[in-house]
Amino acid sequence: MNPVQPEQIPSEPTVPLATATPTNWLIGQDGLRSGWRLLLYILIVVVSAAVITTGIHFLERAFGHGAPTGPPSALQLLLQEILSFALVFAAALIMSRIEQRPAGQYGLPAKEFLGSKFWIGFFVGLLEICLLVGLIGLFGGYSFGRLALSGGDILRWGAFHLLFFLFVGLFEEFLFRGYAQFTLGQGIGFWPAATLLSVGFGAVHLGNAGEGPVGAASVVLVALLFCFSLKRTGNLWFAVGLHASFDWGETYLFSVPNSGLVMEGHLSNSLLHGARWLTGGTIGPEGSVFCFLTMGLQFLVVALLFPTRKENGTAARLVIS
Repeated sequence: MNPVQPEQIPSEPTVPLATATPTNWLIGQDGLRSGWRLLLYILIVVVSAAVITTGIHFLERAFGHGAPTGPPSALQLLLQEILSFALVFAAALIMSRIEQRPAGQYGLPAKEFLGSKFWIGFFVGLLEICLLVGLIGLFGGYSFGRLALSGGDILRWGAFHLLFFLFVGLFEEFLFRGYAQFTLGQGIGFWPAATLLSVGFGAVHLGNAGEGPVGAASVVLVALLFCFSLKRTGNLWFAVGLHASFDWGETYLFSVPNSGLVMEGHLSNSLLHGARWLTGGTIGPEGSVFCFLTMGLQFLVVALLFPTRKENGTAARLVIS
């Protein structure tokens, strides 16, 4: 009689240990490194802009229209802002496919389009420009003057400027604090990226006629404010609303220079008079010393309206533990 053999327990198959994804100067743990993704995004924007510009020039020649002379019309400026925003956003949509992530992560989630954050920002921006011009006027630096528009033109130009500055806000916020901020922030951190892009935002404004170093410094500070609101709210809709209403109030309602630019269709023949530190001179109220005061208050407003989200702190503690 054969002795009972102990039951044979099959051994588990040998599984090779998981190896870390190989990394190099091009590929990181999460795929293509952030610097290369940002460079690819810029390349898409630049090439697309060049193709569109070449196409427009070709059509102008084909239909016998020469290059436009003189400053662009208000309608041309509006179309330029719409096209510019469409271009930088479309490039981000392409990158979202490449990176396999929702495009809303870049700062403009569609579900919050013109939602509560936008309107809160719009109201806060309007209050800020009213306070800023009010302080300048209190010290004798601003006069409203006579109306430059009448009848239905008041409403038409008011609506036009609202639409125009909505797209200005969308374009500038997404260009400097959308895909670029998201991607560069992944590589070097949120605030280092915000600082670099905010300085770039101010440098771009130096190209405006009438702009100066003080106005550019003001633009850098407001860019950091927009970054702070992005950090607190989680997206750009508050910043877009604030940006649009501040520019609308400055350009149309109070009819003063906006970063050195004066647009067609302003409400009144207003006048800035007095010391440059008070009025901002050719820069406009953004170059006034009071602008730094009102923007400082805006940081406080954003901090109070949008306190640090508890879920972020919880998540951070879980990661650390």
